[in-house]
Amino acid sequence: MDDVLGGVGPRLRSIRQARELTLGDVAEATGISTSTLSRLESGGRKPTLEFLLALSTLYDLPLDDLVGAPAVGDPRVHPRPVRRNGMVVVPLTHFPGPQQALKMVIPSTRSTPAPCRHEGHEWLYVLSGELRLIVGNHDVVLTAGQAAEFDTTTPHWFGSTGTAPVEVLSLLGLQGQRIHLAGPAQAGSRAATHDSPDDPS
Repeated sequence: MDDVLGGVGPRLRSIRQARELTLGDVAEATGISTSTLSRLESGGRKPTLEFLLALSTLYDLPLDDLVGAPAVGDPRVHPRPVRRNGMVVVPLTHFPGPQQALKMVIPSTRSTPAPCRHEGHEWLYVLSGELRLIVGNHDVVLTAGQAAEFDTTTPHWFGSTGTAPVEVLSLLGLQGQRIHLAGPAQAGSRAATHDSPDDPS
């Protein structure tokens, strides 16, 4: 129980930031003061049922999901969101390894390209919003339901088009493993986009 309660504050902060809300926004919607919300998120105040119910209603999340409480025998993954490079990243597996599955919430403010490169091969699927993807000389926009994959040793960047946040699923092979073949051998040097992850042609 102490471990669960200890993780509530950072979890509340991550959920709020993922929805691009300020402490003032949450205070106005719930009636909880900004100072109390700040102490809840920093761990300076233990969450009460009254506070959690108000936040659960605002964030439209069950209480168990709001506090990250594990259920005995429950096969579901209970991820803990973290902030990374200005994005909210939710790991979808607890096991370390060469393949990583992530859900990313990219704010609208992440819209200035800053290409990077590293070992690996990445597959992206857009859940909502519009994702701008730059791989080498390719600059494309993907909408909900579209996918792309690319060799991450090629300079690349992805983010929002600047109009709204984007939700994306990412499968990353850290040692260059591919999720599936996109086509000819040249696919590693360019972005391969698909309208559906079930149809790589």
